[in-house]
Amino acid sequence: MHEIMIHGIPVSFPFEPYDVQKAYMEKVIESLQNNTNALLESPTGTGKTLSLLCSSLAWLMVKKAQLQMNAQLGNFNDHSGGGFTAGLKENLKSSAGKRAKDDTTWGMPKIIYSSRTHSQLTQVMQELKRSSYRHVKAAILGSRDQMCIHPEVSKETNNMNKVHMCQLKVKTRTCHFYNNVESKKDDRSVKGDEILDIEDLVTVGKKLKCCPYYLSKELKQDADIIFMPYNYLLDPKSRKANGVELLNNIVILDEAHNVEKMCEESASLQIRTTDVALCIDEITYVMKSFVEGSEDQIDVSLDNNQPKDFTCEDLCVLKEMMLAFEKAIDEIGVGSEGSTYPGGFIFELLDKAEIKDQNHMSVISLIENLIQYLSTASASPFQRKGVGLQKVVDLLNVVFSGISHAYKERIKLCYKVHVIIDDKKNNKKTDSWGALKTTSSKSAERVLSYWCFSPGFGMKQLLEQHVRSIILTSGTLAPLKPLISELGIPIGVQLENPHIVKSNQICVKIVSHGPDTVQLNSNYQNRNNPKYISSLGRTILSFSRVIPDGLLVFFPSYPIMTKCQEMWQAEGIWSSINNIKPIFVEPQRKDTFNSVISDYYSKISDPNTKGACFMAVCRGKVSEGLDFADMNGRAVIITGLPFPPFKDPRIVLKKKYLEELRVKEKEFLSGDEWYSLEATRAVNQAIGRVIRHQNDYGAILLCDTRFNNPKLKSQLSAWLRDYINVSNKFGETVSEICRFFKNAQSSLPQPKLKPLLPHESNDILTESSTSLTGVSFQKTNARIVNKSLSSSTKSINRYPNSNEVYADFSMDFYKNAKASSYVNEFQPKETKDLFSALDCSTESQSSKQSLVTIHKRNAEEANLATVAKKKKLKIKSFGFEENMKTNGEIEMPISERVAPISLIDFVKEIKTLLDGDNYKKFQLSISAYKKEGDYDVFLKTLTDLLMSKKLFYLFKGMKRFMKDEHKILFQKYCDNVKLES
Repeated sequence: MHEIMIHGIPVSFPFEPYDVQKAYMEKVIESLQNNTNALLESPTGTGKTLSLLCSSLAWLMVKKAQLQMNAQLGNFNDHSGGGFTAGLKENLKSSAGKRAKDDTTWGMPKIIYSSRTHSQLTQVMQELKRSSYRHVKAAILGSRDQMCIHPEVSKETNNMNKVHMCQLKVKTRTCHFYNNVESKKDDRSVKGDEILDIEDLVTVGKKLKCCPYYLSKELKQDADIIFMPYNYLLDPKSRKANGVELLNNIVILDEAHNVEKMCEESASLQIRTTDVALCIDEITYVMKSFVEGSEDQIDVSLDNNQPKDFTCEDLCVLKEMMLAFEKAIDEIGVGSEGSTYPGGFIFELLDKAEIKDQNHMSVISLIENLIQYLSTASASPFQRKGVGLQKVVDLLNVVFSGISHAYKERIKLCYKVHVIIDDKKNNKKTDSWGALKTTSSKSAERVLSYWCFSPGFGMKQLLEQHVRSIILTSGTLAPLKPLISELGIPIGVQLENPHIVKSNQICVKIVSHGPDTVQLNSNYQNRNNPKYISSLGRTILSFSRVIPDGLLVFFPSYPIMTKCQEMWQAEGIWSSINNIKPIFVEPQRKDTFNSVISDYYSKISDPNTKGACFMAVCRGKVSEGLDFADMNGRAVIITGLPFPPFKDPRIVLKKKYLEELRVKEKEFLSGDEWYSLEATRAVNQAIGRVIRHQNDYGAILLCDTRFNNPKLKSQLSAWLRDYINVSNKFGETVSEICRFFKNAQSSLPQPKLKPLLPHESNDILTESSTSLTGVSFQKTNARIVNKSLSSSTKSINRYPNSNEVYADFSMDFYKNAKASSYVNEFQPKETKDLFSALDCSTESQSSKQSLVTIHKRNAEEANLATVAKKKKLKIKSFGFEENMKTNGEIEMPISERVAPISLIDFVKEIKTLLDGDNYKKFQLSISAYKKEGDYDVFLKTLTDLLMSKKLFYLFKGMKRFMKDEHKILFQKYCDNVKLES
């Protein structure tokens, strides 16, 4: 460990810090010593997180020592006389505790470290564990979703119901996990020397049979540093629920490029007339429980045990209020494109329902009692759980987060009320809301949006809690000046750090045309142009040939990515890319994301492949928080600018709001400038996935001609701008990329090898199968990233000459990677369903020795240029070849064949045994069955494709992919089948 002195604070650092790290720590300490707010930008890969932790905790340790000395001096004074002793005390106080004077009143400061997601916080905690400050007391706040271990409560899928079930069990002392917290909170495994993240807390909680959620709240009391996601800090309701104290504390907002949006969203809300109608229906339902003999009465056995913190009269008054509120919304004048009103209009609407400053707390309390009653008194999951009531109480909590005159004046400036008529419900055959017909005569529902357009609104609320300092930091904050004006708080310290990489580590190209000279432009008018989409696909195909290891491709949105995928599959471009680098696609579903990203990492580490390609979207899960260091991400391709939807009412109103501010103050962004920055900041975040440390290197390819616009260039990260070059000829650009990687591989230190110990492969599989909304994955990911460097002996020994435009890398550069020692021995984590397996089934079969059928390259691709001859290499078994005929081996008897256990292997085997047209039919039938659930149609397709002696084992294997209600039928069908051929 190295110790450096910064502004009188000794900072312990794991190594001699770079200049950019020293500059960063100086600004952190300057902010803390002067009780000012700071805005600090330092590019990804400059060690921002470690610098932030070490400097802030070093300052805190000194501050604690000063306060403790003050306390001791105070005690000393109490037990001694005046004269010399009193003078000594004053001198000591002056020298050691001058800056701590105010803290004697307010108490010991804490650090509140906030980021966007729990997985990002887990990474930060791993950094803390590796630092010399691992001895500090740390705590992390999480949700019941992540921490609850009660067998009944944890199974509840609705988060709101889970909260109320938990609260009732705690209140009635019927959760023995909660009851054990008091006796176990001082256990060594809880308050020992180890820093516990969410996964650790859950493990300890299960071991001690006590609640991890409430254990975290106990740890928070004595913690020096508390980790939490943004919403726990920025949302007043969440802040109160989690007991987050801000007085005299330091607030660190990491990944602060998200803070503007988070501040606005946490202070905003939408409510529909159907929500209000459901709320009225739920109140009526509870009212009927007071009437004996009512058919709708809540189960009496449960009802008798459930206390009612309300009367029938309370319910009558509340129902009248909600009916009046519903009527007030229905009477709003709404134009064809919706209507917008000032922020204060929300108080007028609620006033019509007799909900005012004086009684809003009692109304909120009554509704919360009703929600808890409904969510716990009803045994049937189909009975009402207070969903509509929750929507209303959420609105009231947001609207009445303040009631002062100054607060309401800020509402008028920062908020808009937008109302639209949504007639989509008219297209549905049935009405899914039940009571809607009796509570509203309107055929179309109305949507009332209460939108905050000022990030400063939430930031000022933090300042009003008397925080000591707020530090906002990220790799992408520029330009700082308009950001400061948006945040609306005084910023005393600023920093825009350069990067630590050199020119031979980065290659940035604006690629304005594809290999067929078609212009690359993903604007709204062009993004559905078949020629453009085809040219973009061929551009990615060309680069995939010359980029080693991991390739990240970012699209502006999911729909655009899906459109490209469909067209490229139809033209054969997709399979051509996939034959070079197996393609992984970012899923929109959270539950499959961890599996897909784990498979990507393991494919990168496989010496028998040329890496992999991950297709993702800007602002998606891949573009933030994940580490693609070294081989995991050697290049990033940006396919377009991710502008927000131009006609979205919220976007339109945000631009209008900024224009109104700009009339009064020229420092503010214009609406168009903000709109443009929204796109480029998302691009900057995606670009930041590649260069992750001092010795890393990579290429950044901006495949949209609009990046050549000087204004857009100026909005890209400052460290990047000096490296940007415009591509003139596509062939020359590909050659330059080849030379760049050749030079980088020969001149830069290669990642160190880290063999995988025999016992560790099982740990990885076990960890990655744990579902803690990404927490386990992040730990596993960190280990996989380190271990996957084992295959970094891939050395690019043969690059194409500068005039060889399209060339494959030789497989020679994997020759030093020994599979027996490294991470590639373990199998990738299984996908969760057949639909996901289909997406993953197009993995590379690049060797001619592969037992899997190799797709022929289409004629167009062969004509692009000379392709280097591939070196033949034997590929290890994928796991399903036991059913296939291998060279020199006897084919397995048909009667002994069984379907592979692995979902991906199962799909691969079907793909191998069916021709292209039939496999396409199989894919379409899976998709249709997943969406529509038509068993008969699906069965007919499977029968047509797989009903033969040779394939019947696969037909039977389809049972596990059937919906639960169809499995018995399918098994009976299989049992009665008689095959004749």
